[in-house]
Amino acid sequence: MSRIIRKVAILGSGVMGSRIACHFANIGCEVVLLDIVPRELNDLEKAKGLTLEDKTVRNRIVNEALQSTLKSNPSPIYLQSFAQRIKTGNFDDDLKEIATCDWVIEVVIERLDIKKQVFEKVEQFRKQGTIISSNTSGIPIHLMLDGRSDDFKAHFLGTHFFNPPRYLQLLEIIPTKETNQEVVDFLMDFGSRFLGKKTVLCKDTPAFIANRVGVYSIMALFHVIQEAGLTVEQVDKLTGPVMGRPKSATFRTCDVVGLDTLVHVANGLKDNCPNDEEKALFELPTYITKMVENGWIGSKAGQGFYKKVKKDDGSSEILVLDLNTLEYRSQEKVKFPTLDMVKPIEDLKQRTKMLFMGQDAAGKLFNQLFGGLFAYVSNRIPEIADDLYKIDDAIKAGFGWELGPFETWDLIGIDQGLKLIAANNKNAAQWVADMKAAGITSFYKSEGGNKFYYDIVSKSYKVIPGTENLVDLETLRAEKKVWGNSDVTLVDLGDGILNLEFHTKMNTIGGGVIEGINKAIDITEANYKGLVISNNGQNFSAGANVGLIFMMAAEQDYDELNFAIKAFQDTMMRVRYSNIPVVVAPHNMALGGGCELSMHSDKVVAHAELYMGLVEFGVGLIPGGGGSKEFAKRFSDDMKQGDIKINRFRDRFLTIGQAKVATSAYEAFELGYLREGIDEVVVSRSHQLTRAKQAALEMANKGYIAPKREKNITVIGQEGLGIVYVGANSMTSGNYISEHDKLISEKLGFVLCGGDLSENTVVSEQYLLDLERKAFLELCAEPKTLERLQSLVKFGKILRN
Repeated sequence: MSRIIRKVAILGSGVMGSRIACHFANIGCEVVLLDIVPRELNDLEKAKGLTLEDKTVRNRIVNEALQSTLKSNPSPIYLQSFAQRIKTGNFDDDLKEIATCDWVIEVVIERLDIKKQVFEKVEQFRKQGTIISSNTSGIPIHLMLDGRSDDFKAHFLGTHFFNPPRYLQLLEIIPTKETNQEVVDFLMDFGSRFLGKKTVLCKDTPAFIANRVGVYSIMALFHVIQEAGLTVEQVDKLTGPVMGRPKSATFRTCDVVGLDTLVHVANGLKDNCPNDEEKALFELPTYITKMVENGWIGSKAGQGFYKKVKKDDGSSEILVLDLNTLEYRSQEKVKFPTLDMVKPIEDLKQRTKMLFMGQDAAGKLFNQLFGGLFAYVSNRIPEIADDLYKIDDAIKAGFGWELGPFETWDLIGIDQGLKLIAANNKNAAQWVADMKAAGITSFYKSEGGNKFYYDIVSKSYKVIPGTENLVDLETLRAEKKVWGNSDVTLVDLGDGILNLEFHTKMNTIGGGVIEGINKAIDITEANYKGLVISNNGQNFSAGANVGLIFMMAAEQDYDELNFAIKAFQDTMMRVRYSNIPVVVAPHNMALGGGCELSMHSDKVVAHAELYMGLVEFGVGLIPGGGGSKEFAKRFSDDMKQGDIKINRFRDRFLTIGQAKVATSAYEAFELGYLREGIDEVVVSRSHQLTRAKQAALEMANKGYIAPKREKNITVIGQEGLGIVYVGANSMTSGNYISEHDKLISEKLGFVLCGGDLSENTVVSEQYLLDLERKAFLELCAEPKTLERLQSLVKFGKILRN
């Protein structure tokens, strides 16, 4: 059957329920969010003379939960206005609403008896064929089906979202033996394409896949740490970004999630996995038991492995728990030869290989942990999953690992992995030995633009399901490279479309990237149809290389700086006015120059998780790569559409002047970085490049014609400058901004207004670019600007270290 999800019911408005509701609202669904009716009045309701029959009282629990969620940081919703798509109610009065819903998701307390009571009520109102699922994180899915109808059973399964649903990619799909395959296939696709999730098909086993492997990894570390003589801060240094895992690493993650939650899952695995060869690891170490008894369960208790305290001088310090004495102490600097050895290596895969070579305590820890992990995941097939890629996908999307266990094993080779397993007195599953005996030397391979995994049953490679029609830059890079330099690579995506990717530190834009953009356009104009600019980095681009700007400004090499800024501006104009369509596909951070590049493209295909902004004001500058010019141009377009001139000018000015950063692609439209009717948003990161390629191809096949250079931009001159100068003076007099900030404001206003013109005047883009560049160079000569640039350069070095 053909299914469309337009309306969703979320049963339970707690931390997960409200956030799941917000994410469905994010993608445009109408949402019904329901919870229980309060049993008694609170003091405020009593003071107002309300009764338990009043609607505001009956919906108090759900409304308070939703409002609390909407105020949380980071926000669970792309735009606050999207919350209007959520209708609240209660189980007693509004459960009938589910008759109009296409999908009903239960997110009540983790008690089987309560869940079964909810499902009994749901069956009274649910229409035939409606999907119904449970968001349980651990209760066996099949146990919830007692007494349910055949149609209910056929359309029921587990859908385990990870918290927070907006930000964590994993959605585990857990069918029962009764679930229709059509329902499973539909949700696997819907979750990926529309919810933006990495959907992973799981078996109905304790903790499913991600928590089974993730909690095993944490518990193994808990047991190893003391015998290895390592401290909490040492382990977090070793198990964070250096190995492609989140900055919160191990112990900070435990504090954020809550040690009580982790212990609950570990105890569940201990009790429900009697045949797990590593079940002894799920026993709690003494120090963990003592921490739970003391209530030191993490951030929500004010202390866990870390504790923030106020010092006598009023400053704050984050103390760390000594696991031997169970007393808090100041953190010590972490130093290991292995870390020094891998520090210069930017590429994660190359760095990971080197980590295993360490001969110090750090190297021994990596070898011990991965020896155990390799054995553990091999033995979980076919218990928790039939296919090895599902384990990698689940742990990466659920725990934020950049490399899955089998991907890591591939990096060091099957033989070396087996040696690690043996050295740690563990045993790999028999299928690994059989695979090796058959001459298979890797768990994955790339071929023809597709990624293949080793299928244990057929003993052959198969394409990872769901990726057949996706454009995968990583697999194409090795086979389809067209051109490159040290900072960029140009790859053939097929069908006449090329992709330019950056691979500088934080994908900053310097001379090599500028050269690459121009070369990519040259090559595409000569032999191809269109160009996409995207990459697989953690961020699209953090902007221009501030270190180079600082160096030239500090040395007062203004001719060279002028040349560099003009080259940047000219390149942005080349992006706009080339003879081929240029589509930019930004994700995560697209700041400064990354934002300017996007604003000059023919079309932006943005990932929903986009943090876009012109942030130069914060370092004492104005956007100098065409960003200021572009805002003046877009303000001119606003006036042509009849917007109120001064109000719109103020909005445009403050967006740059306050260095506003959009916290989603949808907010980027509101701030003016993205264009309504031209740019678009894709929620699925894995589908983003595919859509960007398609967009470039569509424009090319329609007979793309380069736009003409703009010479009819209306600027408002003194009318706007007066507002800028009065506002800047007022803010300075009130000590809200510094004299330097006042100067930057005036320079920005001068560019946006087109200079000191007595009346509205029509100017060209080049006129505005020249004003922009002049103001940028003048600000670079300011001592305060140099101080800010130097601070940012130092901060960047700290981040990289």
